[in-house]
Amino acid sequence: MKLLHIDSSVLGESSASRQISAAIVTALSDTTPGLEVVRRDLEAAPLPHLSAKLLPTIRPDAGGQSSAAETDEAAAVLQEFLDADIVVIGAPMYNFTVSTQLKAWIDRILIAGKTFAYSEAGPTGLAGGKRVIVASSRGGLYAPGMPSEANDFHETYLGAVFRFIGVETIEIVRAEGLAYGPDQREAALSAALASIPSLAASFAPALAA
Repeated sequence: MKLLHIDSSVLGESSASRQISAAIVTALSDTTPGLEVVRRDLEAAPLPHLSAKLLPTIRPDAGGQSSAAETDEAAAVLQEFLDADIVVIGAPMYNFTVSTQLKAWIDRILIAGKTFAYSEAGPTGLAGGKRVIVASSRGGLYAPGMPSEANDFHETYLGAVFRFIGVETIEIVRAEGLAYGPDQREAALSAALASIPSLAASFAPALAA
């Protein structure tokens, strides 16, 4: 059983999403003996954004002058995702959507013929069977029913991405309103962290099967 742990916040030790994602991975490791964890920190080792030069790393038919090292890196990122049974993503909201670091990673895993395919009937996801947990942090209030719900291009985008490639189980552990003051930040983080043990317990039967 393999778990891929992705972090994308630029805030280091003060990051709420990193704190939540680490707690999720610890809880799942504690309840799943032998769980293999692979970590990718997109701030410490950022992936370059796609360009005309790098396009051949995800589309070999595009031509171009990508180096062997660049092609190998893109292949390694994709393979990490394909090999994972669980993917835990630390995903802060930046300017209403995901961080630029996380977007660069997403561009390496949404690959035609690998994680999705098109046919006359439309797109089909090829990466089903995985479970994705998003450690979501937001400064404002964007959850369903909140006044700023319409500005959520963050969790809604991530949900669309993973459903498109066939992932049906997407869990959100959310801490929001973090910019509304220290009391709200502490309450939101405490609530998010308190929800993790029950989430990990819900994974245990499936992981043991």
